[in-house]
Amino acid sequence: MAPTSMKQWVVQDTENGFDGLVYQDAPVPKVGENEVLVKLQAVSLNYRDLIIPKGMYPFAVRSPVVPGSDGAGEVVDVGSKVTEFQKGDQVATLFNQGHQYGDIDFQAAGTGLGGAIDGTLREYAVFDQQGLVKAPKNLNALENSTLSCAALTSWNALYGLKPLRPGQIVLVQGTGGVSIFALQFAKAAGATVIATTSSAAKADKLKKLGADHVLNYKIDANWGESARQLTPGGVGVDYVVEVGGTGTLQQSFKCIKFEGIISIIGFLGGVDPKGQPSVLDTLSHICTVRGVYVGSKALMKDMVRAIEANNIHPVVDEKVFRLDQTRDAYDYMWAQKHFGKLTVKID
Repeated sequence: MAPTSMKQWVVQDTENGFDGLVYQDAPVPKVGENEVLVKLQAVSLNYRDLIIPKGMYPFAVRSPVVPGSDGAGEVVDVGSKVTEFQKGDQVATLFNQGHQYGDIDFQAAGTGLGGAIDGTLREYAVFDQQGLVKAPKNLNALENSTLSCAALTSWNALYGLKPLRPGQIVLVQGTGGVSIFALQFAKAAGATVIATTSSAAKADKLKKLGADHVLNYKIDANWGESARQLTPGGVGVDYVVEVGGTGTLQQSFKCIKFEGIISIIGFLGGVDPKGQPSVLDTLSHICTVRGVYVGSKALMKDMVRAIEANNIHPVVDEKVFRLDQTRDAYDYMWAQKHFGKLTVKID
């Protein structure tokens, strides 16, 4: 039996930065007939979680809201009409609760956990059965908590529009969660991976994870052309997982192959309309540039099967925080001290 009260974090406002995060008591929610009660065991943080309390998130946010989109845990109660799950199942959350299959639409884009809907930084949560997937059997709770956003976004970038094929070439930027997952998925598919980073230490870690080539963008400002020269015949890469925004997009265009795909995931390097390529660059480079907003439940189920079949294990930062230390986790991640996914363990 679940207790009647629990601990949770709430973003009270988006005007005071991380000081807007409040740790409080709350009642454990009750399940409706199509709902599932999950005892959350772990949460992983995303850049999105950091910029919501800072008022920098460009999409809809409810206030106050329980933060966190990515979570994993155990089903402890189910509603009378639930057919997909039963007590004891290990599950992971779907980022956009309303995105079940196919292309995302405007309505589904407004169902993001931890922004428009109460999220995962709490001990218990109720979800519609459509908003969960069964977690991979080969992963622990901390690993499962990393799949909702970064992993599914990477999977969508490589398989959502034109599926990646063995022998193709993927460029990933940096060592954040999305880029690391893209590296792992690409290598499991038999692709070649070119990675960019800012330090020799991170380059070594990327190589250990399977990166075939690593370029240091601090040393090589024209890394896009360097990446192109690493491809057979200098024709360019098939996929770019683009996380930098204005600061890296010009280089991404320099390395993309004809009919290649640049997936825009984030904007860590900022957004400056005066400094970024124009729409016409897609014509001169004959490529597709697409924004990726995580992915559907159908895509997530495909990804889970691939994780199990290839025994892929997410890269989790060695430092793990407790639920009551979540504010410290936000500071740690904002300072970019993490490698891979940063997690919060819920006892």
